[in-house]
Amino acid sequence: LATGLANAAGAFFGAMPAGGGTTQTAVNRLAGACTQLSALVTAGSALVTMLLLAPLIELMPEATLAAVVIVYSIGLIKPAEFRAILEVRRMEFIWAIVAFVGVVLLGTLQGMLIAITVSLASLLYQQVNCPVYVLGRMPGTNVFRPLSDEHPDDETFPGLLLVRLEGRIFFANAEQVADQIRPLIADAQPSVLVLDLSGVPDLEYTALKTLTAAERRQSRQNVSIWLVGLTPRVSAVVEQSSLGEALGSDRVFFNLELAVAKYQETLGTTPRA
Repeated sequence: LATGLANAAGAFFGAMPAGGGTTQTAVNRLAGACTQLSALVTAGSALVTMLLLAPLIELMPEATLAAVVIVYSIGLIKPAEFRAILEVRRMEFIWAIVAFVGVVLLGTLQGMLIAITVSLASLLYQQVNCPVYVLGRMPGTNVFRPLSDEHPDDETFPGLLLVRLEGRIFFANAEQVADQIRPLIADAQPSVLVLDLSGVPDLEYTALKTLTAAERRQSRQNVSIWLVGLTPRVSAVVEQSSLGEALGSDRVFFNLELAVAKYQETLGTTPRA
């Protein structure tokens, strides 16, 4: 009755239908169940068992019943899946280990709740910590990529700092992003700071205020801020603000190649490796 009511309520929210515990799922799978008809067969078998076999099952030790559950559940534990996750994503491997340990020590429901809590906290951490990259240009191309020791020949431009942001920028990470950019400006001492926002799907109002204040502050220090690759959503936010008025159309570009070309045309710089 409880499962039926849960499924009826879940239908209004797009929830997956529930049919019992994981051990019941394992029994169904090993028995070759392929359709929802298996649920009716299971329900009928359970009813017959309760009516006819309950007195006999009552005499069985609980250890015997536990052994039956363990035999059918052991196939659900697949170490190879843990190795496959670890080879691709270490964070998801940690989630899997937390879920496994939580279920073993605390029970299925409590273990899954702990795993969900840890995964949500991790996702929140990723959202708050917006990646910030200093870019260079691959020689002889229009490809811009993060500067690294693997590509020592990538071109940079005297007086021009190219920075790429990734992820949604909002009240929780706006100051953190600004704190990452400040030392980059202090080290490079540029006359133009280009912010590549092509990887930013949304710019929340608090983040917009932070960017507007940064533009005014850097302008007083003779550093001009240019924006590149604005998505339609971000572009609409910027255009309707005082930041859009300050930048005008001369400091907003479709891509990094156009911004670099404009900078070289204006200041007559040449790339350096």
